[in-house]
Amino acid sequence: MARATPPAPIVEPTDTTPYLRLALALSLGAAVSLGITRFAYGLLLPPMREDLGWSYTLAGAMNTFNALGYLVGALATPWLLRRMPPTRLLLAGSLLSSLFMGLSGFFTEAAPLLLQRMLAGASSAVVLIAGGLLAARLGSHQPRRSGLLLGIYYGGTGLGIVISALAVPPVLAAAARQPHGWAWAWWLLALVCLLATVLMRWPARVLANHPSPSGQSLEPGSRVYRNRDFVFALAGYAGFGVGYIGYMTFVIALLREQGSSAVQITVFYAALGLAVLASSRIWAGLLDRYRSGLPLALLNALLGIAALVPAL
Repeated sequence: MARATPPAPIVEPTDTTPYLRLALALSLGAAVSLGITRFAYGLLLPPMREDLGWSYTLAGAMNTFNALGYLVGALATPWLLRRMPPTRLLLAGSLLSSLFMGLSGFFTEAAPLLLQRMLAGASSAVVLIAGGLLAARLGSHQPRRSGLLLGIYYGGTGLGIVISALAVPPVLAAAARQPHGWAWAWWLLALVCLLATVLMRWPARVLANHPSPSGQSLEPGSRVYRNRDFVFALAGYAGFGVGYIGYMTFVIALLREQGSSAVQITVFYAALGLAVLASSRIWAGLLDRYRSGLPLALLNALLGIAALVPAL
């Protein structure tokens, strides 16, 4: 009697997706939306204020309008996501951010500059949220490294800060004798954003065919969050926004008034960006271990203490 042939073993397909490289490429979205489109203005504020005779109120209003545009863009993004995939939104928003950054170098009147800052804020919100959604999709495939993957994405903000720190001061120095020499810095930053947009086509193409895992269920004992559960988190994040936007807007102007040289300002701003880049690794364990509001509370408390140190 012939022996029954044993069934062939089931071979699970090997996942060869380059998650870390995709997260790094996606982090260019955070570099464009926050590191450059929002924060680079702090480097340009002093020369623009001196050249255009702005008050500090008007100088601050530029980033206020940027934040207002960001709020509008953030509220509009869910509506946009129902009509197009996040990969397309990421690229479209980044392209628009590049355009608005470049247009800022063509105006000297306050009204069009305020409009450009608001439009750049709206487009950058679309970029950051769409990119964050894609980074979260990566994390859903790698639950044990989800904190690291998300940290890498948002750490891209530091890359944008470092690029701005290294690029803007030399351009301002080279164009110092030209009328409105700060415009060249806007144009250079626009080109950097455009290059980042081109580079993000690769993760967008890969993730367009890489859907989120299906059939996920809640773990036993886990709870479903309701809208009111986010009230305190939103309040904490709003407080964080009030602090960091004011700091990032005026810290370079403060350093210049204190007599810091261009080299010192470059080193300071680059160190700030490097710290943001390092944060993806430093805080990944905290984010992976605690899935509650504890990391937000701890980091806000740490930032509050750090903000007091220079005043002591």
